Amino acid sequence: MTGILGRKIGMTQVYDENGRMWPVTVVEAGPCCVVQVKTLEKDGYEAVKVGFSEQKKEKNVTKPMQGVFKKVGVGAYRLLREFPMGDLKVGELLTVDKFKKGDRVAVSGISKGKGFQGVMKRHNYAGGPGSHGSMFNRAPGSIGASSYPSRVWKNKGLPGHMGSERVTVKNLSIVDVRAEQNLILIHGAVPGSKGTYLEIRKED
Repeated sequence: MTGILGRKIGMTQVYDENGRMWPVTVVEAGPCCVVQVKTLEKDGYEAVKVGFSEQKKEKNVTKPMQGVFKKVGVGAYRLLREFPMGDLKVGELLTVDKFKKGDRVAVSGISKGKGFQGVMKRHNYAGGPGSHGSMFNRAPGSIGASSYPSRVWKNKGLPGHMGSERVTVKNLSIVDVRAEQNLILIHGAVPGSKGTYLEIRKED
């Protein structure tokens, strides 16, 4: 098994057998149900579609996916993701017992939204002098020449909406796995606020 879905519970700190303190993120991971198996012959690639967190209202699910869920005999899942895993069957449950302490993982999720921000916060611009009447302060400065190209260059760092985008944090280590509670304790911070859905993938 190379991946599992989960929900961010929050952050805390734990101590190991040597008395060292580790800041960790607590993630409720699984159990996840395999709702579909993609094959090379039928779909052109091999993967499994995994579901996590059943949602109450089936009307919010598309008709094709309703058929997939009824075929498996499970409720409508709120979160569906594909993982490149093999040797799994439809209806099989994935749990955290496939992970162990010391495993390296990459965690993906939607980061916290920070609203409309200026260039200093959003792009780490230095800004201008803050005194002596410079009237520059936190402004972005020049954004392009007037004669040519008479427009703003693409990908120019400007103010705008910040955060609330998919972020992947790699090379995180697992501090502890509590299978009876479906919990994984990951060293360090992961994207999103409490309750954010996460994808946890093993790294080679």
